[in-house]
Amino acid sequence: MDTANMCTVERRGRVHLITLTGAGEHRLSPALISAIRAAVAASPGAGALVMAAEGKYFSNGFDQAWARTVPPHLHTTMSEGFRGLVADLLALPMPTVAAVTGHAAAAGCALALAHDSTVMRASRGFLYMSEVDAGIKIVDYFGELLRQKVPDAATRRDMLLRGDKMTATEAVRRGVVDAAADGGVDDVVAAAVAAAEGLAARGWDGEVVAEIRKAVWPAVWGKVKDYGAEAAAAARPRL
Repeated sequence: MDTANMCTVERRGRVHLITLTGAGEHRLSPALISAIRAAVAASPGAGALVMAAEGKYFSNGFDQAWARTVPPHLHTTMSEGFRGLVADLLALPMPTVAAVTGHAAAAGCALALAHDSTVMRASRGFLYMSEVDAGIKIVDYFGELLRQKVPDAATRRDMLLRGDKMTATEAVRRGVVDAAADGGVDDVVAAAVAAAEGLAARGWDGEVVAEIRKAVWPAVWGKVKDYGAEAAAAARPRL
């Protein structure tokens, strides 16, 4: 599948901006996951990364329609590819900010929370861990990511065991996201880029940022590290 038009990459000042393109749901198929990972890998030289999306969805989770068309043993290409994407973000030598421009459900919610900071659109969209409603078990690293990134036990219960849909205002109040931005998609992206630019301006050593991130969330890192680009590069034979 052609992945060239699934996301775009641009530089805004010191910020590496990745945008999931189109008006669809941005379902995380193996192809889209590969495209995002390639876009993340293209970030060297930037001071910070922002991930955003066009349309009413940030991401509506894994591509279940794709999963229904392939043998069950191929489903791991999606879940393990996403595990690798989380590893890539945790190992990235720069601050990361998610611009949650619309609904972020299931794996899409996890993708947003895999960033260091999250700016969410105030007027539209919600965070929604839909697995309990859909009758789907969550994988181990999802549970660990939510345990590490959602500070309050009652909030984790409401998200995972009640399937509550959380607006930006509620997510800020509960400490799940950092800010709610007024306006449309462009305004949310601008707010996230401004936040990222402020972090880039600090001039931190990127490798130190990455190592601190792994140390702060060691349980998540332990479950994903063997699937990331960093592990793949280390495993390649040296000539």
